Amino acid sequence: MRSDKKSGRAFVRARAALVAGTLGLLLAVGGCGASGDSSGSDAKADVKSGPREGFADEGGAAASAAPEEQADGKAAGKKAAPKAEGTHVIRTATLSVEVKSVPKAVAAARGVVESAGGLVATENTERLDDTYETSHLVLRVPQERFQEVLRELAGSGKLLSRTSNAKDVTDQVVDVESRISTQRASVARVRELMDQAEKISDVVALEGELSSRQSDLESLLAQQASLKDRTSLATITLDLTPPDAPGDDGAKDEDPGFLDALGGGWDAFVTMLRWIAVAFGAAFPFLLTAALAVVVWRVLRKRGAARRPAPAVAAAPAGEEGPSAS
Repeated sequence: MRSDKKSGRAFVRARAALVAGTLGLLLAVGGCGASGDSSGSDAKADVKSGPREGFADEGGAAASAAPEEQADGKAAGKKAAPKAEGTHVIRTATLSVEVKSVPKAVAAARGVVESAGGLVATENTERLDDTYETSHLVLRVPQERFQEVLRELAGSGKLLSRTSNAKDVTDQVVDVESRISTQRASVARVRELMDQAEKISDVVALEGELSSRQSDLESLLAQQASLKDRTSLATITLDLTPPDAPGDDGAKDEDPGFLDALGGGWDAFVTMLRWIAVAFGAAFPFLLTAALAVVVWRVLRKRGAARRPAPAVAAAPAGEEGPSAS
C-alpha cells in the first residue's frame, strides 16, 4: 500500500514538472517572436526612410522636384495660412468746395491732413486770370481719421458736391498673404534642390525654375504693398474754387448790358487795328518795292518823252527849202 502511494505521488510531481516546463517553453517562444517582429518593423521603417535621405541619381531628383514642391507648398500653406486681423477696406472720397480764398483754403486743408498724420499726394493750382484761381488736391489720411478729416474739409466752405466709396478687400489681402507664404516655401525648396544637384543640366533647369518662382514672389509682394498702402491710408480728392470764378455765373453771360456791349465792341475794334497793323507790316516790304519800281518807271518815261520832239523840229526847214529851189 505504501509503495502505491509513493508511486502516485511521484507521478503527480512528474506531471506538474512537465506542465511547468511546457509553459516556460511557450513563454520563451512568445518573447522571441515579439522581439523578432519589432526588429522587423524597425528594419522596414529604415528601408522606407532610406531613399528620402539622399538621391539615387540627380535625374530622379530633378524629375520629382515639382511633385515634392507641390506637397511642401500645400503643407506650408496649411500651416502658415494667415488669419485676417480685422477688416481691410479701401476708402475714397471726392469733395468740391467753394471758398472765398483758394490759397488760404489750400493751406488749411494741408494743416488738417498733416495734423491727422496724413500727407498731400498731389497739388495742382491753376490761375484762370489775374484774380481767380482753382486748386485740385489729392490727400492721403489714416483710415481711423478718415471721417473726421472729411467733415473738416467739407465744412471749410460751401459744399458743392460730395461722393464717398468703401471697398472690402479682406479676402484679397488674406489670399495674397497665403500665396506669399506658399511661394516663399517653394523658393526655399528649389534652393535646397540646387544645393544637392550635381549635374549641369539639373542645375540649369533648377535655376530657370528658381527665377520664375522668384518673379512670381516679387509680383505678390508688390500686390501686398499696394493693398497695404490703400487699406492703411484713405484717399480724398478735393477741388477748391472761388465763389465768383469765371463761368460760374451764367446769367451775366446770357444777358449782357450796354457796358458789356461797349467793352466787347472796343475789344473788337482794337483787335481789328492790331490785325491791320500786322497786315501792313507784313505787306510793307512788297509795297516799298512796288513804289520804287513805279518811281523808276516814271523817270525813264519822262526821259524818253523829252528825247522824241528834237528830230521833228530839225526836219521842217529842209522841207521848206525844196519848193523855193524849184
